[in-house]
Amino acid sequence: MFQSINIVPRWIIFMLDMIICMFSLGLAYFIRYNFDIYNIDAVSFWRNIFIFSSINIIVFVCVKTYAGIIRYTSFQDAHRIVLSISISNFAFFITNMTLMAYGLKPAISNVVLVINALCSFVLLVSYRVLVKYFFLYIKNLNLDKRHVVIYGAGEVGMAAKRTLDHDVVVNMTVNAFLDDDTRKEGKNIEGVKIHAVNSFEKLIKLHDKIDDLIIAINNLSSERKNRIVDICLKHNIRVLTLPPVTNWINGHINSEQIQQIKIENLLEREPIEIHNDSIAEQISGKRIVVTGAAGSIGSEIVRQLIHFNPQLIILSDQAESPLHELQLELEDTCKDQIFHSFIGDVRDKNRMDTLFKTFQPHYVYHAAAYKHVPLMEHNPAEAIRTNILGTKIIANLSVQYGVQKFVMVSTDKAVNPTNIMGASKRIAEIYVQALFNSFSERGVIYENGLSHLNNNRRKELTKFITTRFGNVLGSNGSVIPRFKAQIEKGGPITVTHPEITRYFMTIPEACRLVLEAGSMGNGGEIFIFDMGKSVKIVELAKKMIRLSGLIPNQDIAIEFTGLRPGEKLYEELLNDEENTIPTHHHKIMVAKVREYSFELVVKQVDELIQTTATGNTTRMVSKMKEIVPEFKSNNSIYESLDYKAELSN
Repeated sequence: MFQSINIVPRWIIFMLDMIICMFSLGLAYFIRYNFDIYNIDAVSFWRNIFIFSSINIIVFVCVKTYAGIIRYTSFQDAHRIVLSISISNFAFFITNMTLMAYGLKPAISNVVLVINALCSFVLLVSYRVLVKYFFLYIKNLNLDKRHVVIYGAGEVGMAAKRTLDHDVVVNMTVNAFLDDDTRKEGKNIEGVKIHAVNSFEKLIKLHDKIDDLIIAINNLSSERKNRIVDICLKHNIRVLTLPPVTNWINGHINSEQIQQIKIENLLEREPIEIHNDSIAEQISGKRIVVTGAAGSIGSEIVRQLIHFNPQLIILSDQAESPLHELQLELEDTCKDQIFHSFIGDVRDKNRMDTLFKTFQPHYVYHAAAYKHVPLMEHNPAEAIRTNILGTKIIANLSVQYGVQKFVMVSTDKAVNPTNIMGASKRIAEIYVQALFNSFSERGVIYENGLSHLNNNRRKELTKFITTRFGNVLGSNGSVIPRFKAQIEKGGPITVTHPEITRYFMTIPEACRLVLEAGSMGNGGEIFIFDMGKSVKIVELAKKMIRLSGLIPNQDIAIEFTGLRPGEKLYEELLNDEENTIPTHHHKIMVAKVREYSFELVVKQVDELIQTTATGNTTRMVSKMKEIVPEFKSNNSIYESLDYKAELSN
């Protein structure tokens, strides 16, 4: 009933304020004269009531003390009241000083003015606070309310509490705060007690029911976040998060912005720190080509490059619509940066030559590739043409047109590959490394058009750098969006194998690695990232189901479908014949890999590319295995080739 009461009109609030001010002045007189009515001059009393009310009308209208909604009284309202009372009483004080200067009797006792100021403030604020807590009490009488604990007793936590208190639609009440600061333990904020995080499970047992936990701490470490989430999932408590402060609306949280935590938030690690000054020094004022710019990795590389003020970023991709959408996004968010969208296929040498000839880039970030393992297992010709031929064309043109650095985006699936996609990326790695080693040792390139070097621009040899990393969260076709879609449909969630594991990293994290590698690389290196612990996919699926408020294998079934063609149970970052050496960055290492003869690599790669014209997939894969001996097919029709090779040996 009370929740349906409309907001009281301003004129009623204004009249109440005037009545309280008159009552306050009368109360000040009674206090001043010890409640002896016979000591008060009635004529002077009523005259001062009239004058004081007139002054208050003018001041209150100017300051707008009546403008706030009483049930949502805040510090700003109290500030306006203090200002109004101070002005009106100061006006009377100045009047008294003027009268006394001319030897006249003051209009009102200064003692009465002081008492009146205190009484006015207390009464005006008190009735507002009483109304506020009355509505809050009525709101919390709802029997269906959800009981909430807020993790973080700071400014963000307080903002979350006020949002829940004021929004009648949310129907939540805050039962407790949690905080890591032990100095706050046992204290209260607006009547809500603060508990230590370590006592959270004890708190759950003390309360009959805790429905939700809201994480209200900025930059909470992934370790602490996972620890608190695991406790919540154990006790069937829903976990909610707040948006970043930058996304608040007019400095306030909207209740609709309080959402369930995402699995991506739990898989994130501490952000990788990059040397921005070093990157900016190299990239500022340069022309940069990003191939595969419309993809998940390519587009994020572009977004991060913007911060380093390049002269021009050329967005190269064959996907027209995604590239157009990226162009529109960048035009809206980065008005000072110059971009150029270049439609073209990395397999088209003439088109790519036009790109390099037109823009004469200083840096190339090569992210264009086919990446889906099952699709490439059935389409080896496309994996060879895009991932190998495309890389070869871009690498050769980089040398021909004097590109300073070529940074290639590779994958952990290139290590001991068990599928065609991983093998194609490994061959691409071998090619660019052999290319760099060849001309860095001899200073001459003589194969496949590389002798036509643009010596007018060349001051130094092109540095070829490779980066390897695992699966990226939220990329097109990755496991997490698929699981989300399956949960929304009511299940089942399909997992290929109960023991399958994967490394995960965020897209921004992966792209920071690419930029850092590009800045620190001297050529020929394969940079790998300390990716932490691999994640068991079935456990990931179970956690996603629980985060949705459901129970695994009860509300949402988990089904095992078997490994897909070319898929392996776990990914590696190094093969058996490789080891690593540290860099100045504790999370980035350089893989020590065996070297290849460039002449032999060129011959083998050309023969491999020529086989794609025959349509003979067996011949294509056999040639790939010849170039990469550690390529052993798994759960694939091409396993027979490995068996024949073993027999022949």
